[in-house]
Order: sequence, then C-alpha cells, then structure tokens
Amino acid sequence: MRNIIVQKYGGTSVGSIERINAVADRVIQTKKEGKDVVVVVSAMGKTTDDLLEKAFQVNDNPPKRELDMLLSTGEQISIALLAMAIQQKGYPVISLTGAQCGIITSSNHSKATIDEINTDRMEKELKAGKILIVAGFQGISKEMDITTLGRGGSDTTAVALAAALQAKKCQIFTDVDGVYTADPRIVEKARKINKVSYDEVLELAALGAKVLHPRAVEVAGNHNVRLEVRSSFNDNEGTIIGEVDRMEKVLIRGISLDENIAKISVMEVPDKPGIAFHLFSLLAKSDIHVDMIVQNVNRNNINDITFTVALDELQSAVEIAQKFAEEVGAEKVS
Repeated sequence: MRNIIVQKYGGTSVGSIERINAVADRVIQTKKEGKDVVVVVSAMGKTTDDLLEKAFQVNDNPPKRELDMLLSTGEQISIALLAMAIQQKGYPVISLTGAQCGIITSSNHSKATIDEINTDRMEKELKAGKILIVAGFQGISKEMDITTLGRGGSDTTAVALAAALQAKKCQIFTDVDGVYTADPRIVEKARKINKVSYDEVLELAALGAKVLHPRAVEVAGNHNVRLEVRSSFNDNEGTIIGEVDRMEKVLIRGISLDENIAKISVMEVPDKPGIAFHLFSLLAKSDIHVDMIVQNVNRNNINDITFTVALDELQSAVEIAQKFAEEVGAEKVS
C-alpha cells in the first residue's frame, strides 16, 4: 500500500463557498499528516438537477451524448473552486477532469462503466507534491467523447482511483457519521456500525441505503480497497468497511429503505423454456438494470413474472414488457 489517501466529498459537502473552504481545510490537514491526497468531488448542491432542467427546457428528449457534455460541467465547477480555495491557503494543487486523470469508460452515455484508468498524469502531479482534485461521475470513451457514470458515479470514481493508485484507504465524506443500522434521518434510535464487511454493506446499499452506492462497494470488494465512511461536518469516527475480523455478533446488521424502485408484473406468461430469459435479455439490451425477480409457481402452464427496476427507468421498462407480452401472448402488464 502507498501513502495515498483518496477522499470523496458529495454535493452537500461542497454545497456552498463556506463548505468548500471547510473541505479545503480538511484536505490540507490530511496533507500536513504526510499523506498524498487525491480528492474526488461531486457537483455543488442541486447543480445537476438545475442543468437537467435547462436541458429539458431546450429539448424534450436531449441526446444522451449532449447531456453528458452538459452534466459533466457541474463537477468541473466544484473541482476548480476547491482547487482555488486550497491554493489560496498556500498549498500546491491541481484540478483534473475525469478525462484528464485517465478514466477510460465504455461508450454507454449516462450509464458508462470504467474500463481502465491510466494513472500517468496523476502519478506525475503527485510526484510534484500537488494535491489532486478530480471530477467525479465522469470519464472519456475510446471515441474521445465525454461520458458520465450514472447514479453513484462519484463514489465509484473515488473507489476506482483508490484501487488504481493502490491507495492506503478511500474516505467517503457524507452528511451522516457513518453506516447506521437504519437511516438516522428516519429512525431516531438508529445505531452507527463501527466495522462492517463488504458483503454486508453491499446488501444494505443495494436495498436502498444512501451512504454508498452498490457499484462502489462492489469495486472496493473486488480490489480490496479499505473504505471509511465519515461526516464532512465533524471529526467523529466513522464506519470502516473491509475484511473485518471481529464484527458485532448480531443476526440483523441493518434495515434500509428504497423509495426509488418500481415493480412490474407480466401476468399469465406461457410456460416455455427460455421465455423469462428472453424478457430480461430485451431489458438488458436497453441497459435497464433489473434488481429483484420473482416468478410464481407454475399453474396450468402459465406463470406471472415480477421484477423491480429503478423508478427513472420505469417507463422504458414497461414499454419493453408490453411488447414482450404481446409477442408471447401474456395476459397483461401491471
């Protein structure tokens, strides 16, 4: 492991100039401790939502390539302002877009995945003693188009950079003190978990816990990146995520809630070999991620197939399911 710390700050953490200055102080403190620091930031506050609103004001169906070009500017504002704040405090620093720091992605606009990371530029700047401020959520395709990584993109950027740079750990700074047994903003008596395994936090994240995105947890587990979830607004100890030797002996680690999923049921589907595979292949071809799948017990050679998707993919998924139902002679989609 190298003496590199990757820190990620979300939109709330950099939501104002005051908060950007507070993040700058925290980053500088880490640098003073003798660490090389790579910082990944999200867009400020509701910047991404504001940019999306503008896009739909000029085009009812904005091309995904152009949306990526537009949305990537949100993080660029954050990295430039944070770099300026750190420079004002007397420390060498440089801001880099995803493309500039070597994040090569697939060409799937708005949902790109990271294919590889060329660390040459980052290594050069770190060797020169600079703090690196990197735009999360974005990269560049082999076709030289700007891409965005979709939901959880900044978390994924931070963990992927930590893996590529062989960092000592990756710290995720958020608006809560760590991973809790339930959302502390909803459940008053929720308890913070001090240590948790990759598998456990992946389950919590996949089921709706907002602290970390499941894509980021999966990358961390695959590359054995030590994660630490902490608050941006205090110095309390957070939650360590990794290969934990001694974990609290509880049967239930935590409870999570996801209000951003939708359930679709295709009713009375003929029971034929490969028919469910056909449905989910159609969804996969449209880059629609299916989470949970339930298929009821066969009755009179028909089945009901139920699955869940992200709420923002509901309309597209329903259209595909309806075409599938017509094709195979299913009763209806609900």
